[in-house]
Amino acid sequence: MNATPANQDVQLGMPALPAPDYPADVRARLETDAKEVIARYPGSRSALLPLLHLVQAEEGHVTRTGIRFCAEMLDLTTAEVTAVSTFYSMYRRKSSGDYQVGVCTNTLCAVMGGDAIFEELKEHLGVGNGETTGDGAVTLEHIECNAACDFAPVVMVNWEFFDNQTPETARQLVDDLRAGRTVEPTRGAPLCTFKETARMLAGFPDERPGAVEATGGAGPASLIGLRLAKGEAAPGRGADHVVSPRTTADSAPSDEPPSGHPADEAPAGHPSSHDAPQETSASDPAGPSPTTTPDGEAPPRSDDTSGPTAEEGE
Repeated sequence: MNATPANQDVQLGMPALPAPDYPADVRARLETDAKEVIARYPGSRSALLPLLHLVQAEEGHVTRTGIRFCAEMLDLTTAEVTAVSTFYSMYRRKSSGDYQVGVCTNTLCAVMGGDAIFEELKEHLGVGNGETTGDGAVTLEHIECNAACDFAPVVMVNWEFFDNQTPETARQLVDDLRAGRTVEPTRGAPLCTFKETARMLAGFPDERPGAVEATGGAGPASLIGLRLAKGEAAPGRGADHVVSPRTTADSAPSDEPPSGHPADEAPAGHPSSHDAPQETSASDPAGPSPTTTPDGEAPPRSDDTSGPTAEEGE
């Protein structure tokens, strides 16, 4: 029998001790808030997501104590709560900074400079993805999409927008955050701490004066779909149609002048899926579709007898 090396940790397989409860005063306060949240839903377990934000607002991340609290309030197991809290990236699994700085590195932001911004901030702050500065002020992470492509590259701080960033402006942004200087988002509500943001995400109002009124909309390109849905004309297009007729090499000429939009003209021989149905094997007698007939029977064989028959081992 081989002896265990002296420098190798021995795992005894002991189960983890139950998570400690909140102090009595904190527990009472959280229970009051939790009951208000739960009352908004016809089924109590539907309140799990906002309750996770609530406990995150208490400690800055979802702790074992927070998981236990959610489970007890909703009559769930801690395993069920853990499964949800580890699925969604907005729930922090470890202590994080007062300011969550997310750099979009998805396609458009990346090519517009998002990758350069992320690399600059990692070097400048001395942290990697998902890590927090030593002073506990900033947690840096890359985000797949900030839903603000009109203003790429975009950085978000506690889910507030900082548009059209550069490596230099992003570096100044995090320096201001760490120094405690006032930082104003490009649009939207004034900046607050991550814990304060988490409480709002739990469904509690932002009570700061003027915060609710300080809203900010999306960019023009992002709003085109909304304008079309309202019957308005999109920029550069006529007001009498949303999608103009496509043209192909075989289609009849149209008296309507082209709109000038690249998507309105399909390459010759390559009709769009929006066009009228084209000749296919199902409607071409020379090439019947290899499917069953509407009655469920096998389709008739083609007159071409050059292929093997069933008797020949097809």
